[in-house]
Amino acid sequence: MVELRLREAISKGLREALDNDEKCLLMGEDIGEYGGAYAVTKGFLDQYGEKRIRDMPIAESIIAGAAIGSAMGGLKPIVEIMTINFTLLAMDQIVNHAAKIRYMSNGQISAPIILRTVTGGGGGLAATHSQNFEGWYASVPGLIVVTPSNPYDALGLMRSCIEINDPVIYVEHCLLYSMRGDVPEEYYKVPIGQASVIREGTDVTVVTYSGMVNVCLEAADILASQNINVEVIDLRSLRPLDIDTPTSSVAKTGRAVVVEENWKTGGFGAEISTSLHEKAFDYLESPIIRICGEEVPMPYTRKLESATIPNSSRIVNEIKLMLRA
Repeated sequence: MVELRLREAISKGLREALDNDEKCLLMGEDIGEYGGAYAVTKGFLDQYGEKRIRDMPIAESIIAGAAIGSAMGGLKPIVEIMTINFTLLAMDQIVNHAAKIRYMSNGQISAPIILRTVTGGGGGLAATHSQNFEGWYASVPGLIVVTPSNPYDALGLMRSCIEINDPVIYVEHCLLYSMRGDVPEEYYKVPIGQASVIREGTDVTVVTYSGMVNVCLEAADILASQNINVEVIDLRSLRPLDIDTPTSSVAKTGRAVVVEENWKTGGFGAEISTSLHEKAFDYLESPIIRICGEEVPMPYTRKLESATIPNSSRIVNEIKLMLRA
């Protein structure tokens, strides 16, 4: 094993892609000389040159469109859009072209791009830079949406994404880049669409993903000191969605809590909750609880920002109320 930060795990995956396939190139804003907004591509320009590390203009529709076109022409572009908020400017290219071209061409043309982007609040970046739109993209047939929460998954999922022929939205949470974790030195992959039971328990199942995984683990530690055993499941990808793993867990615990950072109305947690009701209704001893971000634009002030995002105390209190019911 070797200990890597999450950003280092992603960098390793990108270097492997560039080293193993001469058709692979990186495209994005400030990924070259600057090294990326989150330092993921630091040193890449010197190593691979301008032909394969392409600094793009501040025009997300052009970045996505150029990537999709080059992928249709046989290249393997990996795109960095600085935040998921900025992908709104490329929504037509992503949703109406990348996601649909293989279907609409009867398999004759595909657009195997990987679009890396950053989600989540907590960084003090205010309302238009702190949103969570991965659930939006997960609702679109033709797109793959992965949400790594640790270095092991970040590298393993990147390797799997590179090998598939469909467009991928590879979502990185802004607060996880410095997270450290053990990564095997030998080659491995993490299957797309396979959730992970990252903590076993018997009293309640918590289903979550991305930046909320560590928050839920912290809540589970607190509850363990009070003799409440929480099973925590990291979905790892939203499309395809593994609902069988949470269902098996609920069959054991009888209770489920879905935690996500996004707003509750229209959030992806509703999809998870409904799917669990369909699959695990006979096992449920109480209604499924959804714990989500407050339904307001993200405040810039740190104290207000923190109050909008689910924290371990809120999760602990909600679970204790559930068990008393």
